[in-house]
Amino acid sequence: MTPPIIKKYIIAFEKYKWIGLASFGLVVAGTTVVAIQPEPPVTYLIEAAVSYSGPPVSFSKTASEIQQQGKELTQEVLLSDQIILKVADKVKIKPKTIAANVKLKMPEKTKSGALESPIILVYYTDSDVNRGVDVLTELTKLMVQLSGDINTGRLKTIIKKINELLPQVKKELQAAENTLEEYDRRERPALMEAENGSLLLGISNSKMQQREIKFTIAGIDAQLRSLENKLGLTVGQAYVSSALSADTIIANLRSQIYQVESQIAILRKDLRSEHPTMIQLQRQKEAAEELLQQRASEVLGGGGMAAPIRGNVTGIRTQSSLDPTRQALANQMVALQTQRETLEQQLKQQIQQEKQLQRESTLIPNKQLERSRLEQAVGFKKAIYDQMQAKLTDAKAAEAETVSSLSLTKPPTPLPVVAKPKSVPATLAIGGLLGAVIGGGVIFLLGSLEGTFKTREDIRESLKQRDVLLLGELPIIPSDDLEPETLPVILSPDSPYLEFYEKFRSNLRRIVGKEIKVILITSVSSQEGKTLSAYNLGIASARAGKRTLIIEADLRSPSQASSLKVIPDSYIHIEPLYYYSSLSECIRLVPDVENLYIISSIGPVRQSAAIIESNEMRRLIEDARERYDLVIVDTNPLSISNDPLLFQPYSDGIVLVARPNYTQENMLTEAIDQLVEDELGLLGAIINSADIRVSMPQLAEELPTSIPDLNLEVIQQTEDISTIFGKN
Repeated sequence: MTPPIIKKYIIAFEKYKWIGLASFGLVVAGTTVVAIQPEPPVTYLIEAAVSYSGPPVSFSKTASEIQQQGKELTQEVLLSDQIILKVADKVKIKPKTIAANVKLKMPEKTKSGALESPIILVYYTDSDVNRGVDVLTELTKLMVQLSGDINTGRLKTIIKKINELLPQVKKELQAAENTLEEYDRRERPALMEAENGSLLLGISNSKMQQREIKFTIAGIDAQLRSLENKLGLTVGQAYVSSALSADTIIANLRSQIYQVESQIAILRKDLRSEHPTMIQLQRQKEAAEELLQQRASEVLGGGGMAAPIRGNVTGIRTQSSLDPTRQALANQMVALQTQRETLEQQLKQQIQQEKQLQRESTLIPNKQLERSRLEQAVGFKKAIYDQMQAKLTDAKAAEAETVSSLSLTKPPTPLPVVAKPKSVPATLAIGGLLGAVIGGGVIFLLGSLEGTFKTREDIRESLKQRDVLLLGELPIIPSDDLEPETLPVILSPDSPYLEFYEKFRSNLRRIVGKEIKVILITSVSSQEGKTLSAYNLGIASARAGKRTLIIEADLRSPSQASSLKVIPDSYIHIEPLYYYSSLSECIRLVPDVENLYIISSIGPVRQSAAIIESNEMRRLIEDARERYDLVIVDTNPLSISNDPLLFQPYSDGIVLVARPNYTQENMLTEAIDQLVEDELGLLGAIINSADIRVSMPQLAEELPTSIPDLNLEVIQQTEDISTIFGKN
């Protein structure tokens, strides 16, 4: 079986063979022009070589690095426009000529990145050997000079960059040192105390002093409790009693009061209280008591240092009556209380001092960390500054060592170039082969750009991808003996083409269902053979004993009933609705096929949609459904109008007809998607005019068994066949 790609190419060749032949002729003509051109003059190849090199002795690291970088020159750098222009100016040749004839062979690199060879080969082609030598001499000289300039420029750039950055780095170093110095001035004493143990010693001493003070206070408290027990006085009472007992004025006033009381006690036995003497004594006593109370307030007031005394005169006299021994004990209690208060103040100070030392101790790690960070910053800045200073010194030392990385190792040497003479037959043969390839490619490309299905395999694959049933593949029917406007219908019961339509009919019944009675046959566009398929399907159904009716529903085209030897009535164009109102009036029996009937089209008409949607047409289809086993409705293509979609409610399903080399891929895809998405009852599709082998019984004895597929020859007659049934 012929591969699909060969079939596609044969079809494309029939359409575009003249374009392909024209492309072939153009290529052959161009090759002929090249072949008859005269031989070019003898040219010379001049060869020179430069190699990577360095100074004999290198003490500077920068110079060594620059020399190593200089060994990474590229072809673009060595043959830059600047070099080419300088050479052209020296030898008086156009720069484009030099650029076109000069070539470099750069050394290859190993897997490790090292150069396999330090030599760079330079070639120049010219018909004048002396001019070529001059060009290559100037070119190699400028290459060596360019390498030296590049190395010198790199060194100057390094020195310039270091000089630009050095002041800023020095400034940053000084700022870091100043920050460290300021931090040491502020925090260094505390850090020193932490380092030499003074801080911990101070905390220990403070705790020790606190313990000693607490011990001393405990001893003083014991003494105070002992003295309180002996005197029966508190510290405050002892202070008041001691102060009052030590004052001589209070002692004299107490003595006067005792004397007056003694006199009153003596005279009370003889005199009444109203007696002037008694009154006089009583007044003296009151005056002395008042003076006593005032003096006690003065003594205990202390000029505002002590609280004033409270109580009556009797209490003051009692508190001021200490004897010398008890007064000494009271004074001792007051001294001990004063000492205790002093020690408590010292204890508070020691506690505060300990807390302060503890806080400073907790901050020591952070301070040490901060100082370490500042030291690292200074060290980092210092290292950068020292490196830059060393790099600057090394770069200045490299000025005397920086030279070109290239040196001339082989002067320009001319080599003759032997050009093989052209072979005219070989050139023409190559041109012919190239022309055949280009011409064939043009034909294939134009055929691919048409956007149509070229073979039945393409249509079959497209239907399979969209899950559309393939109901049959119908062969091309020769129509040499038919009238130009007559369809090639298979009226003969012995026709070998009848079995393909019988297979189509049986697939329709078997796959789709036996309940299908009214089917709608349409196509995407014209010239795909929908009417031919409808007629021959009707003949196959009638030959199978089924009462079959064909309805020509393509009202936009004239009737093709003459192909079945049925002549439509002439009056049907006058009253279309009257024509379709009675089935018995419009139906005609096909004379050569039993059980086959046809309703001829009244077309062409303008109001086809109104006729299709009329009640007469609806009743006609319903009546036909009851009377016939199969009703085949032949409508116009989907791309022309929506008439098939108007007929769809009357039918049980739609069958699409596709034809290789005529059906557009995008149009078929859109039609299938629309019918499936709108649920319009797409039953399946058939492939018409497929290249299928058809066995001819009457020729079986005359033709050899090795004869190729007959339809491959029929494909070449496609254009003639399309004129017969193409518009349907």
